[in-house]
Amino acid sequence: MSKNRELKVQVVADIVEKLKACQSLVVCSYSGLTVEQATNLRKLCREKNVQYVVLKNRLVLRALQELGFEGLEGLLEGPNAFVFSMGDVTDAPKVVNEFIEKNKLQSLQIKGGLMGTEVLDAAGVKAIAALPSREELLATVVGCLISPVSNLVAVLEQIAEQKEAA
Repeated sequence: MSKNRELKVQVVADIVEKLKACQSLVVCSYSGLTVEQATNLRKLCREKNVQYVVLKNRLVLRALQELGFEGLEGLLEGPNAFVFSMGDVTDAPKVVNEFIEKNKLQSLQIKGGLMGTEVLDAAGVKAIAALPSREELLATVVGCLISPVSNLVAVLEQIAEQKEAA
């Protein structure tokens, strides 16, 4: 087997591992993105523990076929960047969507993606980006659970203060 073929087989294997490990994937068209903008996006991705990778569409398609995923074939045209979210499902969609909105970019466009094994279109990825993260949801639940107890403690303290004042 030639070295070039061996390298491609290894790259496909790496893509398969990333697809198995990721919680969500965003496929973006990045043509027209300046080097500075791409560098800033990569930096933001590193800060949020998200992987931004430019891969050959053919190799990604081969990895998807190996895993049995269907429906992303239409997105794999032209220069694409792939943003893998290894932690929370909302991380990759949020990072890309916020970067586009913050910089008012036309050159970076969300084409679609994956959430688990479900294929999403661009609107679906943007909808996931609008969702709160897991930590935000847990904080909301904890706040809801603590609120009645906090109110009870406040009422009991007021009663105790009134008895002491009397």
